[in-house]
Amino acid sequence: MTRKYWTVIEIIQMFELEERFLLDLEEEEIICPVREKGVTEKLYHADEVEKLRLAKILVEEMDVNLPGVDIILRMRQDMLAMRKQFDTIFEDLAEKLKNKY
Repeated sequence: MTRKYWTVIEIIQMFELEERFLLDLEEEEIICPVREKGVTEKLYHADEVEKLRLAKILVEEMDVNLPGVDIILRMRQDMLAMRKQFDTIFEDLAEKLKNKY
């Protein structure tokens, strides 16, 4: 996605979902809208839209409940952060080995 923010209507149309699902995700604090100065409607950052996409898959295709979705998405976020840390460690190690030999 190249856009930074999406509206409720755009998200509902894009993912073909009920507004209630979106509100349920907000209530469970799985996704969080933002308010831009001068904009009256809720907007969702591209990162939140990605979480919503994954949540929809988990609920509809894998029959995961919302607390389970929350746990899975948090674990995914932690795993991605760890991967970045490992990549940095491996890059540093490779550079040290390269300089050594």
